[in-house]
Amino acid sequence: GDMVHPYIRRRQGLETVEFPSDELAEVLGRTLGVPLFQEQAMRIAIVAAGFTAEEADRLRRSLATFRRTGTIGSFRERFIGGMTARGYQRDFAERCFSQIEGFGEYGFPESHAASFALLVYASAWLKRHHPAAFACALLNSQPMGFYAPAQIVRDAREPREWFRGVEVRPVCINASYWDCTLEPTARGLALRLGFRLVKGLREEDGHWISAARGNGYPDLEALQRRAGISRAAITKLASADAFGAPGAAAGLPRRAALWEARALTPDKPLPLFPDGEGLAEPAPALPVPSLSEEVVQDYRAMRLSLRAHPVGLLRGRLKGDRTSAEIAGTPDGTRLAATGLVITRQRPGTASGVIFVTLEDETGVVNVIVWPKVYERFRRAVIGGRLLRVSGKLQREGPVSHLIAWGIEDLSPLLDRLGQPDGAGGAAETRRPAPPRARHPREQAKRLFPSRDFH
Repeated sequence: GDMVHPYIRRRQGLETVEFPSDELAEVLGRTLGVPLFQEQAMRIAIVAAGFTAEEADRLRRSLATFRRTGTIGSFRERFIGGMTARGYQRDFAERCFSQIEGFGEYGFPESHAASFALLVYASAWLKRHHPAAFACALLNSQPMGFYAPAQIVRDAREPREWFRGVEVRPVCINASYWDCTLEPTARGLALRLGFRLVKGLREEDGHWISAARGNGYPDLEALQRRAGISRAAITKLASADAFGAPGAAAGLPRRAALWEARALTPDKPLPLFPDGEGLAEPAPALPVPSLSEEVVQDYRAMRLSLRAHPVGLLRGRLKGDRTSAEIAGTPDGTRLAATGLVITRQRPGTASGVIFVTLEDETGVVNVIVWPKVYERFRRAVIGGRLLRVSGKLQREGPVSHLIAWGIEDLSPLLDRLGQPDGAGGAAETRRPAPPRARHPREQAKRLFPSRDFH
């Protein structure tokens, strides 16, 4: 309804605040002459168009977004005729009705807006003054909201002008609880990831681990015996590298922990060796995984990694692409390309087919706008891609910037290579043949790096 931008411009002093009459000045004074709330739409109809209270209430019901009955148009002639009869110009009356008509798509009462504003203000204050506690609470509330745990952790760790970034500590068999927790440090609080982030681990097992550990678990066998959890659960913990975190008594890196987990008493007796006899073997010299392999294993086990960002590992293959940090200092109108993981996709019904995509790289996020014509050309990449390279023009307004896309390329197969020994991490080991692929690279990327899509 052309309400939001005029209101913002008037608040910033970029547009003159004008009222066509004293009656409307009383109704719209608090919102600088722009109708923003349903109550104002009703008052305009009464004072400017001569509606009765009953007619105004019917108008309000027709504006309810959850009904979307399309009856708002039936009030058009009555509204415009009423305003012109009271001396208002017809073009002004038509603009007023168009603004009110916009409520049929997305309008709500002032009390609703105030409730949202209070939540936003409180959340912003907590993030500004207590970032570790804010991130911890968000992680413990999953699944929820707009961003996945990986994005919450990345945002918390990112240094800003007003703080150094939250120290995030990995899942640890001897320090973690089911929920994420806060640990005191010399400069504040650190965020300890909880067992809830380990994919497939039961909450009951997580509570038993913390309840039975006492002074700590020296090895995997002690964990199985004292906590009474299954070998399958211990394998999940080993996959999440919970035995190799600093402070873990076992001190086992992921591959060594997985090897030892296989030597534990099985959950079900083996057909040939019921007691596990004859299975003991000397520990092999396990190859050291590359950084890219470690990151992929982290994502497989927890859907996040504290080691590195996948796009950062691929940066050497993205020649000429700008990072989010570089875009932050780029002038308006610059033509550029950026590559990132797709973390959210939005296609609001009120946006006339425009799609909003959020890309994430190792330095932050890039907001992308995809117009309908561009979407039709690159539909498959926009819908299914998990790693996209977007070429376009930067649009900046104050601190907010968007990349207006005109070209989109799906680079998801590069993510599939990260888990291979010769991937982007640069493993210093003998090249081994890659295992057979069970899924298409796009499906592999979708499984490891899922996005959150909203319509």
